[in-house]
Amino acid sequence: MSIMKKYRFFLITLGIFTVLFFINREKAAEAIQITGYSLKEMITVIPPIFVLLGLLDVWVPRELMIRYMGEKSGIVGIVLAIILGSAAAGPLYGAFPVAAVFMKKGVKFSNVLIFIGAWSTTKVPMFLFEMSSLGSLFAFTRLLVDIPGIIIIAFIIARITPKDELRKIYKNAEKF
Repeated sequence: MSIMKKYRFFLITLGIFTVLFFINREKAAEAIQITGYSLKEMITVIPPIFVLLGLLDVWVPRELMIRYMGEKSGIVGIVLAIILGSAAAGPLYGAFPVAAVFMKKGVKFSNVLIFIGAWSTTKVPMFLFEMSSLGSLFAFTRLLVDIPGIIIIAFIIARITPKDELRKIYKNAEKF
């Protein structure tokens, strides 16, 4: 693989920044500042997530994950996916490496999707903030709408995803 092909996204972004610099220097400086901030945030978030993933991969046996979150886990797998997603810390892009390890460990696809949905919408700190800022009625109503919505969407996606596509997804997770 050539170096140009390997780093094409970076080179395209660099080209866009260069063009933007000649068109509007203030906007280019702002874009570079935002990009730097995002990179700094990722560098502080991603390493701890990968350390925890390594521990999860080594300490939690595959059979245990299959029993509690696998194909025959039922309501227990759903509840665990919601609890783990809601208790997670960090931005949403941190959920995807965790989801890959879950898939590698044999977690049911719908439970992986529920975990990602819970990570993105039902985090405990967000719930507490909503209770204090918007009131407990709003916070609980949103949670009571979101949780069934996440579960329904996860089951629909799992159901309509072709089996060969699921095999490819799980195979890619194995490489992680």
